[in-house]
Amino acid sequence: MRNIFSIITAAAIALLTVSSCCSNSEYGYKIKNGVAIYNTPERPADQISMISFAADPIDTVRVGFIGLGMRGPGAVERFLHIDGVKVSALCDLYQERVDAVQDMLTRRGQKPVAGYSGEEGWKELCDRDDIDLVYIATPWLTHVPMAVYAMESGKHVAVEVPAAVSVDECWQLVNTAEKTRRHCMMLENCVYDFFELTTLNMAQQGLFGEVIHTEGAYIHNLDPYWRDYQGNWRYEFNKAHRGDVYPTHGLGPACQALNIHRGDRMKTLVAMDTDAFNGKKLAATYGESEYENGDHTITLIRTENGKTIEIQHNVVTPRPYNRMYMVEGTEGFAVKYPYQGYSIRTQGREVDGPADIEDLDGERFVSDDVRDALMAEYQHPITREGSLVETAKKVGGHGGMDFIMDYRLVYCLRNGLPLDQDVYDAAEWSCLGELTRVSIENGNIPVVMPDFTRGDWNKVNGLKLHLK
Repeated sequence: MRNIFSIITAAAIALLTVSSCCSNSEYGYKIKNGVAIYNTPERPADQISMISFAADPIDTVRVGFIGLGMRGPGAVERFLHIDGVKVSALCDLYQERVDAVQDMLTRRGQKPVAGYSGEEGWKELCDRDDIDLVYIATPWLTHVPMAVYAMESGKHVAVEVPAAVSVDECWQLVNTAEKTRRHCMMLENCVYDFFELTTLNMAQQGLFGEVIHTEGAYIHNLDPYWRDYQGNWRYEFNKAHRGDVYPTHGLGPACQALNIHRGDRMKTLVAMDTDAFNGKKLAATYGESEYENGDHTITLIRTENGKTIEIQHNVVTPRPYNRMYMVEGTEGFAVKYPYQGYSIRTQGREVDGPADIEDLDGERFVSDDVRDALMAEYQHPITREGSLVETAKKVGGHGGMDFIMDYRLVYCLRNGLPLDQDVYDAAEWSCLGELTRVSIENGNIPVVMPDFTRGDWNKVNGLKLHLK
């Protein structure tokens, strides 16, 4: 634990040092007329855009798992319920965690697989020639080094959220994926929530008219969990960084509803935060007095096509869990928290749905019966595959959305289809950590966001979750 903690601490210090001088970086920013403008360098000649990229089909997806602490064992368990998968190798810093998952495989009737541990075990796993996909569920600061090494070793990558913790790291993922022609998917599970998927299909079918505004958040009091993170890595990161350090659960579904980098792009953001009122109380429980991350952070984003997004982050106040998912259109509205509901204007429009959806004025939520009928009518096509929904609810993982996420990853790899989330999603959704900090620390100034697609954001018309 001492070694990994020292590595994480050193990396955090290095990150702060890089961030403080990022205006001089190839991927940094300059402040001009009160606006921070990030660079978007040209694509190197040996790289190719990953927009709509599809790899050759893999009949049996051979998977190596790195990180068997809080999330890794659940991922291994879920993969045992997916056809066309072979668990090939396991790795964790601690051998006892590897042994525990090996025991779980044995209980499930599986043979033991290759196991690695220690500081460099993950590299040995990536170097194997019997692995197609490396699945990374480790602390945030290790995500990019592991993902880059895995792609350079010829492997596709699935990496936990956030995929990266700085703009420079986001570019590392993009550049490596483009150069190696390997998938790099961030494991953003919230886009596979049943309500989010159904609402996405409604939006794509025009039920809400033109979607003009979306919202999302990660509001989750972590008081019961802070000391569960190995070496206190999550506390240490939040203590050292202002801004929305964990944006992807709220931002991912919001971006999908707006077709980000599939016809639109996030262009400018402004962020602000409260002081660290409870944050400093948390620091006091560790015998410390300083804490950078504000108790509540709010980010507003404007897109190229004139749409807006609001994202919030709060992990230290006693507020009920809330991802604040909301979609607002010219003809309708959807919200998940604290009440799952839809408001739709149907007068003068032809809308598919139950008979009593006719002549709705959009001034109030539809009844629960109409809501449920609408959700059945607009169930997303990817969840109509066989018994997927029933299996997902049985296997679990945040109510089943983790299983659907893993299932879809394997499904697309086996059928040679573009993944639901690409490397640009990983970069765009993760980069808010640094961008919001830059806005806040410079007096809440606007920040012009980098274009990780390098101009290809409008080459595809709308998000498509592919089926064979």
